[in-house]
Order: sequence, then C-alpha cells, then structure tokens
Amino acid sequence: MKEAVFIRQNLDKWRQAETLAAQTLEANPDALADAYIDVTSDLSFAQTHYRESRITKYLNALASSLHNGIYRYKRERWSRLVTFWTREVPDIVWQERGLLLASLAIFAVATAVGVASQLLDADFARFILGDHYVEMTLDNIARGKPMDVYNSDDSSLMFMLIGVNNVRVAFLAFALGALTSLGPAYVVFVNGVMVGCFQTFFFQHGLLGESALAIWLHGTLEMSSLVVEGAAGLALGNAILFPGTYSRLRALGRGARRGVGIIIGSVPIIVAAAIIESYFTRHVEWSDGVRLAIIVLSAVFIIGYYIVLPYYRNHGKKEPTHLALQETDVYRED
Repeated sequence: MKEAVFIRQNLDKWRQAETLAAQTLEANPDALADAYIDVTSDLSFAQTHYRESRITKYLNALASSLHNGIYRYKRERWSRLVTFWTREVPDIVWQERGLLLASLAIFAVATAVGVASQLLDADFARFILGDHYVEMTLDNIARGKPMDVYNSDDSSLMFMLIGVNNVRVAFLAFALGALTSLGPAYVVFVNGVMVGCFQTFFFQHGLLGESALAIWLHGTLEMSSLVVEGAAGLALGNAILFPGTYSRLRALGRGARRGVGIIIGSVPIIVAAAIIESYFTRHVEWSDGVRLAIIVLSAVFIIGYYIVLPYYRNHGKKEPTHLALQETDVYRED
C-alpha cells in the first residue's frame, strides 16, 4: 500500500486519537484503550513498510502519548470513583444521546398506547396488570385507600424486593441487546404500556391527581432509569446491527463497554427510586406540596444529569489543531 493511501485511510482515526491523547484526564479510559490498540497496530504496519517515514515517527509519538494517558488513569483509579459519575457517564450519554432519545420516544409511544387501550377497553388493565392486582386495587379504592398497595409490606422488605426487581429489569433491558435492538425496545415498550394503563385506570376511578402524586413520587426516577437502561441495551444491539468499519465482534465489545457504563451509572438512581417507593410513597398523608416538590427535584436531577451536564461537557468542544499531523506532512497527496 502506498504511504499516501495509508495516511488517507486512517487520518480521521488518528485525529480522534490525538484528541484523546490531549484530553486524557477527561477521556473515557475504554476509548483510550481502543485508540491505543488501533494506533499501535498502525504503527507496526508503518514500521514494516515506511520505516524511515515521518508518519512512523508520528505514530510512535502518538502511541506513547496514549500509553501515558492510560497509565495515568491507573495511578488515579481511586479518584475515578468520582470522575466515573461526573465525567465518564455524562460523556457516554452524550455519545449515545441519539439512543437515549430513541428509548424515550419508545417509552412515550408505549405510554400513549397504554392510555388509549385502557380508555377503549376497561378490562385492558386485567390483561396487562393481572386480575389479582386489579381486584386488590379495586378493593383498596372501595376502602378509601387507593394507594394502599404501597403500604402492604414492611418498608425494608419492599426495598429489597423492589431493588432486586429494578436491577433485574435493568439487566434484562441491557442483556436483550445481544439479540439486536428489538430486545431492549420491547422491555421499554412493555413497561411504558403498563405505566399508561395503570395511570389511566386510576383516572377512570376519579383518582388521577392522587395516583399521579403517589406513582411519580418514585416513578420519576424509576421510569427515567428504565429509559436510560433501554438506551444501554440499544447501544449493544446497534453495535451488532451496525458495526461500521469494525468487525462485528469488536463492535459488540465497544457497544457492550458503553452499555455497561450507562447501566452502572444508573445504579444510584435505581437504588434511590427503590428507597422512595419503599419508604416515602406509602405516606399519602403528606401534603401535596411536599410530594410534588420531591417529584420536581427528581425531574430536575434527571434533566441536569442526563441532559444539561453531558451538553455542558461536550457541546462546542473545539477540534484539535492537529499540529503534529501537519508537521508530519500527512496532508500531502504525494
């Protein structure tokens, strides 16, 4: 292969690697590792075919810079307990913002389907939620305690059960991505239908306001985490469907790492939602203002963490000048 062709084929990749090398404190360590592997592979090729070329010297310097960045992360592994949630997760979310929007759209459509289905067929709730759950809820409504379902067990036991279930759903939404994007989309869709049906069921019994305050007290975080988990699964599924220039196996590995990062980042939200549902939602005697304030604060946190922070960290970042590339004459065609 001619050197000019080799350079043209890999120029964009080297630019991205140079960006990572210049921003190692903020870069995703997995991205650093991937870039290091790519650059060292190209360096090996260049050393074989263009031993005395400037591009070989450039790739050697770039590989060294990436290597130093990776081991800087190793020395700072304790600080990454903080930077993981404040830098790495928001950056992954920004990279996968299209999938996050897609997951939100699926959930919104599913919720609308649940609402419409329950309005058209009052027995739809029995099909989605089960006869036992519907009968129990009707009995609670008749007793004047429509939200008593959240007060049926000990708080600690509820926390364990809800926490385990939320983690199970998160794992399911992600793992089904291995069967392409249809798997996580299905999980998000089914849960969206259930939410729409459940909320409409209470509306039909004149309890929209009371049910909304109770359900969304924990549901703001719980359903938001579901959307995020759906995006993680879609990241895995899309890596299989659209590997791009990578082999399907390597694309799967990259998609899995990004998906795992999103899932781990949602764990504190899953736990917080389980705490609220187990210990707070049962207190229907609390004023509407207090419960509404918790809902608003939860929504502000979700918007801030998954929209504002990723945007703030990544929007408008300047492209590197690539002086090193210019100095090696990689722009030359001959």
